[in-house]
Amino acid sequence: MRKRNYTVTIRMNKAEYDLLQNKVKESGQTQQAVVIHAIAGLKIASAEEVEELKTLNQILSEILSQLRGAATNLNQIARKMNTDGFMPREDILYYLNKNILKYRKESEKIWLLIRRLISGQIHMEQ
Repeated sequence: MRKRNYTVTIRMNKAEYDLLQNKVKESGQTQQAVVIHAIAGLKIASAEEVEELKTLNQILSEILSQLRGAATNLNQIARKMNTDGFMPREDILYYLNKNILKYRKESEKIWLLIRRLISGQIHMEQ
């Protein structure tokens, strides 16, 4: 079943039509998507902007993966030290863990925002 049941025909002069076609070409989207985004007040991101956001998304994904690994390593080190009878200073472990969690939380916020931007779930300022 079709989600969009209404067809709209609009008339444009040459300059308006050329502008629309340029926006379609820049964005890499369909003409329908460009028009719907425009009337919804969304910024129509160019294909280059979308690619840049995808690159940032990939970079942040890799950072999060590294942070998860660091946190796991830290926990394994602490566990090993405790089982061997050596007790590391708790303040050092707490400080390291706190910073890893802080960076991970901030990176996740950025990563989620970028993913939402890519998928069109939030509006970009024009």
